[in-house]
Parts: sequence; structure tokens; C-alpha cells
Amino acid sequence: MAVRSRRVSPIHKQPAARSGEARSSDAAVAEGAPNAAPAAHLPAHGDAPPAHGGGVNGTRSNLNGSAAAGVQPARPQTATQLLEPVRAGLERVEQRLRELDPHRAPSPGATTAAAPESATEATIFAPLANAFLNLIGSGGKRVRPALALLSAQVGLPPAAAQAMALDERVIALAASVEMLHTSTLVHDDVIDGALLRRGAPTLNARWSGGATVLAGNYLFGTAAQLAAATGSMPVIHLFSDTLNVIVDGELRQLRDRYNYDQPRDNYTHRIYAKTASLFCAATQGAALLANLPDDQVAALHDYGYHLGMAFQIVDDMLDFTGDADTLGKPAGSDLLQGTLTLPFFYHVQALPAPGGAELVAHLEQVRDGADDEHAEAWREAVQAVVLQLRAGPGLDEAQREAQHSLDGARAALAPFAPSPARSAMLALCDFVLQRTY
Repeated sequence: MAVRSRRVSPIHKQPAARSGEARSSDAAVAEGAPNAAPAAHLPAHGDAPPAHGGGVNGTRSNLNGSAAAGVQPARPQTATQLLEPVRAGLERVEQRLRELDPHRAPSPGATTAAAPESATEATIFAPLANAFLNLIGSGGKRVRPALALLSAQVGLPPAAAQAMALDERVIALAASVEMLHTSTLVHDDVIDGALLRRGAPTLNARWSGGATVLAGNYLFGTAAQLAAATGSMPVIHLFSDTLNVIVDGELRQLRDRYNYDQPRDNYTHRIYAKTASLFCAATQGAALLANLPDDQVAALHDYGYHLGMAFQIVDDMLDFTGDADTLGKPAGSDLLQGTLTLPFFYHVQALPAPGGAELVAHLEQVRDGADDEHAEAWREAVQAVVLQLRAGPGLDEAQREAQHSLDGARAALAPFAPSPARSAMLALCDFVLQRTY
């Protein structure tokens, strides 16, 4: 019997049958801690990050032991307390984001007679406008724009810092980084087939793939406009370099899916591209706008790099330790999608020979047979790995590596005098690790 085709809107679509992925939200932040050992030399922005040796079955990376390793972080503050130095700036960023779309849908009760020339455009762009407002209203605690606002102040005397906190160029940079981050999430959801993010339906769940990609492209363009609004050629170049790094990272991630023999370096490159590069853009870009000396610009780049790397490592840990209620997705979703993360690398390396090789072979075998009819077998295999990993040393090893990166972030702030901005940036380091407890 022939199947009757149904006409589908070029924008909207019916939700797919399989469950989707959602990333954990940026949460509240915590109190500061003293500086640690000096940071290692870092590459220039856009270059490959420092490499770690070893593949999945290779030897464990050597980590400098941290004096803070295994020590409970300080008691957390609320997000409001921590980000008080940039509260007014964050309000301006929110306002700037909400003013961006000139084709916003009319407000409730408005008549087309009030604006006849824009009514047609508002109707055409209403789905995008509404989706855009939902996207910018649903995300985290604005960690990336907060980093830009803090970095613009940290190297300046108090009076100049207060003025720079509300400088329109810095507001534009902060909004640009947040918009770029949001656009990458939209494209990630298309690539991953994700139907949920932070427990809420994604654009990909409601729109066709083509419409969702175009929405992400629109947000990319808007982010570029914001970067251009800074009027700074170095910042514009930084933005374009960051965009190039992000796309390169997405391509690498697609290439490496379900590749269990990939080297650890691939993971390091990937999390630099998807997370740390945006943190660097926020911190280094703000330093450039504040006209800080070269050594302080480099220090803030290093801070963003180390903080971003630790932030993503901890997110990857939470993917194994959380659950659907806390993450908005099942535990082990990255592994289910074929993305190998640091806890998994350490877990496989820690298995007595030939345990690691046998686990990899088993996963490859199950995955090869995991068509639509046998998809449940693949989910069961991944959940078995989640339970094994929780009981092994992989999470502890990943946490030590995150702590090592955070030590580098703290050390990068050594050139800056004590200030509310510096205290908040130190507090962010404690918060990142605190999410693992």
C-alpha cells in the first residue's frame, strides 16, 4: 500500500521520535580563592591549544598536583552577589540583545494600521523573532558576557573601571559573545538531532532542519554586527578568528564521532574550539577595548583559556554524574551521540588490560548494529558504561585536570591589583569546580 505524503511547512515540523540532547545550564557562581602556581605558556588566539599525549588506550597524562585538589571549595555566593560588579552592565547587555531584531512581532493588541509599512515584515519574521526572544531568555547566567564586563574593568583604576563597565563598545562585545554562543547552540542542536535543551524544546524540535540552520545563520550575522559595533579592528579580527575556530571544532567533532581510537589531543582541540575560544574572545576582546598593556591582554587571554577548558571538562563530567531531571537529558548523552569526553578517556585507560580494548570493541560492535530497530541495545550499552564510570577513577582524574586548569586561571590574574572585578573572576574559578560536588 502506498504511503500518502503530507505537505509540511518549510519552517515547522513534527517532533522526531528519539530523545534529544540538552547541555547543562550555566549556573550560579561561587566565592574566590588565593592564587596558585604560575600558568603554562599558551598559544596565540586561534592557534591550536597545548597538546596532551596518548589515545584512549594510551598512558594517562601527567597532571601537576594541585594544592587545592581534593579540598572543598569555599561556600558559594549567589549569582547576584558574585556578579554585583557587573550587574548594571549585564542589564545593558540584556537590553541590547532584546533590541536587536528590527522585525520583531507586534506587541499584543497592536494594530497593523499603526505601522503599515512594517506589518508585513513583522508577520514574516514573527517565528524567528519569537524564537530569538525565547533563546536569549532561556540561557544560563550569562557567564560569557560577564567575563567581558569583568575583564574590561580588572586592569583599570576604580574611576576608569566604573566608566568602562558601561562603555557601549564593551556592552556590544559582551552581547556579541553571547549571541555567538547562542547561534552555536542552535547549530549544535541540528547536528545532534537534539529535541531538548535545558529541559525545553529546541528550535530543531519545532522547525525543519533547513529553517533551523538559517535561524542559526541569522544569529551568526547578528553577532558579527555587534562585534563590528565595537569599532575596533582588533576585536573584529578576534571575532572572525573565534568563529573560524568554532566551526573547525564542530567539523572535527563530526569527523571523530564513534571513533574510539582517536588521540586525546582531539578532545583538547575540541573543547578549546567549542568553549574556551569563546571565553578567550570575551576576556581578550575586553582587554583590547580597555587599552590594557600587551602583557595584561595576554594574561586575560590566558585566564579565559584556562577557565573555559575547566568549564567544559566539568560539563563533560556532569554528563555522566547528572540525570534527566538535573540536566534535561539522560546521563551519558555525549557518549550516546558518539562524542568521547575526558571522563571516558580516563575510564578506558584505567581498566586493566585487556579491559579497555574489550570495552571499545564491545561498543563498536553494538553501535554497528544499532539501527532504528536495535537502538535500545545501544542505549543500554551506554548506560552500562555510565554506571561503570561512576564507580571508577575516571571522574576523579578528570576533576584533577579541571583543577589544574583552574590553578592556571587564578595564576593568570596575578598581574592585577585587588578589586571587586578580580575577586569575582577568582570566584568564578571556585564555582566551576564546585559544580562537581
